[in-house]
Amino acid sequence: MELRGQKIVVVGAGRSGLAVCRYAVDAGGCVILSDRRSATQILAKDDGTFASLRSQLTLDLEGHSRELFVTADLIVISPGVPPDIDVLQAAQAAGVEIIGEIELASRQLQCPILAITGTNGKSTTTELLGAMLRHFGQQVFVGGNLGTPLISADACQVDSCDDYVVVELSSFQLESIDQFRPRYAALLNISLDHLDRYPDMASYIAAKGAIFNNQTPEDVAILNVDDTEVMRVAQSCRAQKVLFSSSQHLEKGLSYTDGIIEWRGYGPTVRFDVNELYLCGVHNVENVMAALIAPLLEGFNPQQLWQAACAFTGLPHRMVLVDEVDGVRWYNDSKGTNPGSVMKSVAGLQSPLTLIAGGKDKGGDYNDMRDCLSGRVTQFVLIGEAASKMAEAWHDIAPIYRAETMQQAVDYSHQVTERGGAVLLSPGCSSFDMFDSFEQRGEIFSAAVKALADRCKDDESNVSKEG
Repeated sequence: MELRGQKIVVVGAGRSGLAVCRYAVDAGGCVILSDRRSATQILAKDDGTFASLRSQLTLDLEGHSRELFVTADLIVISPGVPPDIDVLQAAQAAGVEIIGEIELASRQLQCPILAITGTNGKSTTTELLGAMLRHFGQQVFVGGNLGTPLISADACQVDSCDDYVVVELSSFQLESIDQFRPRYAALLNISLDHLDRYPDMASYIAAKGAIFNNQTPEDVAILNVDDTEVMRVAQSCRAQKVLFSSSQHLEKGLSYTDGIIEWRGYGPTVRFDVNELYLCGVHNVENVMAALIAPLLEGFNPQQLWQAACAFTGLPHRMVLVDEVDGVRWYNDSKGTNPGSVMKSVAGLQSPLTLIAGGKDKGGDYNDMRDCLSGRVTQFVLIGEAASKMAEAWHDIAPIYRAETMQQAVDYSHQVTERGGAVLLSPGCSSFDMFDSFEQRGEIFSAAVKALADRCKDDESNVSKEG
């Protein structure tokens, strides 16, 4: 895609938008960065990219200028930008091409794209798949929604190339694709999420399903056969369908039964013992199965793939054991930002369990979580804007405590959780009411738990000295 001399409007000065600006400037484009924030506000959260690019950009800040949009040669929108804002509609009416960063990057790529989406588990699956391929010495880009923008991949540059690109895709990113065609596209699961962005569940599901839009019979769709919505979305998919299941035996695909994952129907049958995995929980078994399929089909040695899977220790802020304090285990699952994710995490722990939940509500119905939480959660500690809505939905399941800060939530949890139990931070909401990101939320929680552990150790030491 030729960008030299083109007037390119980049909408949104976040990580993705600034990566597009860098790429477009280097490609010789005339780049306009448009954002509702001021330069001061952007600089306050800048990692140095905006500061280094600023002099090479035309800035359209504190709003969006209609004239710049309707006269652009190309508009590239960031995932957080709703596609229906007035200036984008005006540009579309004027015939301006509007795409996202994923679409722009994919047009530069020659290597195979392995794309992963779903409501839950996509970050773990993406990182695990990248680790498996790297285990064989492959040059692999891993990024997208989980971190590094796809446009930053070496394979997007003229003088460099990756063997594979593994990219996690959110529904927001999939809204703005056009020609994007992955060789492998995985849809892990679909559950209620992002109703603060979409008018209804059908719109959210349609955005997820766009991952298959441009695939052909030469490509592969990796599908969770246990998820009704996944299979419904995939009905119109033209790619070869390869299935995985954690609840039924498949004659062709990957099945999980009685502690064994079995690969059948694509050459010799192969079996893997899940007890060898570091990752735990059925949801992680599903993530592992989804990650295995593409490299198995690519012909990589199954046992070496399994070695890489067993060595994988998981992601920060995703069911990480922070510490054990006074006989209570503390888990950081700050990346659990929707009800489905919380339910999977809760299901993997035993009672007595204290659940710290809450944050910026995304339009979910917390009543749908009642069956999973009942009998497992011993008490709730609720924070953030969604606390009242959660309290109304769960008032008769277990005692509820309200906390104004994360430190207070940790203190309350310490007071009410019995020895032998666990405390789980799994908010079920985004972090943006109280924190800059789910990462910051998880870091503050972990720091508070570590400080609590230090205080308890000091108290024990003082008692010992007095004795």
